[in-house]
Amino acid sequence: MMKITELKTAGQCIFLYKRKPSNENPTFSFSNTNKVNILKVEIKENQIYITLTIENIMLAFSSNKTNDIRDDMAPFWFSLDAQNKRIYSGIGEPRLETANFFYLFTQTAADQRNYKKILECLTHLHYDDNIELVKIIKDPVTCNIPLLLKDTDEITMDDIAKGKYMPVANLSTVSQKMYRCISGKNFALNTADFADFTDAIEYSIRTPGMWCNTMLQKKSREFSQDKPNILETYLRITLGENNGESPGVPYVMEIWPIGHYSPVHSHAGAEAVIRVLNGTIHVKLYPYLSCCDSYVSKVKPFATMDFKENDVTWISSTLNQTHQLVNKSKEETCITIQCYMYNEKDRAHYDYFDYIDGTGHHIKQYEPDSDMEFIKFKELMKQEWTNAKALAFTESLRKVR
Repeated sequence: MMKITELKTAGQCIFLYKRKPSNENPTFSFSNTNKVNILKVEIKENQIYITLTIENIMLAFSSNKTNDIRDDMAPFWFSLDAQNKRIYSGIGEPRLETANFFYLFTQTAADQRNYKKILECLTHLHYDDNIELVKIIKDPVTCNIPLLLKDTDEITMDDIAKGKYMPVANLSTVSQKMYRCISGKNFALNTADFADFTDAIEYSIRTPGMWCNTMLQKKSREFSQDKPNILETYLRITLGENNGESPGVPYVMEIWPIGHYSPVHSHAGAEAVIRVLNGTIHVKLYPYLSCCDSYVSKVKPFATMDFKENDVTWISSTLNQTHQLVNKSKEETCITIQCYMYNEKDRAHYDYFDYIDGTGHHIKQYEPDSDMEFIKFKELMKQEWTNAKALAFTESLRKVR
């Protein structure tokens, strides 16, 4: 039985879906207001067929084997773009980097069809029982999406033309709110009341018996229960309380020692804005979260980027969701401030991050916790640092004597 849903804007959308476990080939199509199927999409084994059904003309097909992925976790997407007369499809997050099929409706002298008008009249999507609808997004895939955020008054026309930065104004209302909360010039670690804060954190990490060093040792099984892995750890220092608007406390300062990294994980639809406060963090973006034995080796990052001090990046409910963070520096700890919130439309809050465990074969849930509250942590670092300097002074006196 075919299901029907109306497009938000005629002639354009991103259709995000999953394929149900079935031997049947999924099929969907786009129709006009009269429910006449005009554009039909069929996925058969490792091929995708695009047919103009009103004239029974096959426009294109792809033989890309990635269309035959049978990973239950894999989301598929199809982008319809009447204005640019383009079709894209792909696997994972809906973006150019994950596309595996492209078709441009080109006009020839012998072809008198007005493809733009044909596509602009498409108002409804029909899909069969072999498809699970995930989401229909209003705007089609058109260009690469920048990872770096910039305030509107800091962006030039050249930046817009080159797609160098994402203007903050383009974010959702929730993400704009988060950006305003952590982008201020006074949002710094080393302040007048504790000018050596970052040095104190570094000392605490590198010195056995200090709080950071001890806590990292305790967390070595957090994501790898079968085998301790000290490098797959980081510290979570929370600011404020959980107000029911986010998975865990919405403001988290994360501390990434040299060589440490997170598991590959997904934020399950929550939005986020992340700012680097100290050092550099290396980010790998993945099309989707998967531990399927047959395809885990094929799910590779589609993009990587290094974010330095004061760089700000973002996560939406659809984009940049699945990633891994790594401190590749050989010199200093990276410290970030993360701000998470659910979208205003979310009614059922999912209070976990999903991650691939150390075996690479299981997806598990991690409920965001707090290793310590920020004010208490700052006072502890100040105390450890003061004691360290006093000890160093005492040692220096002994050497003189």
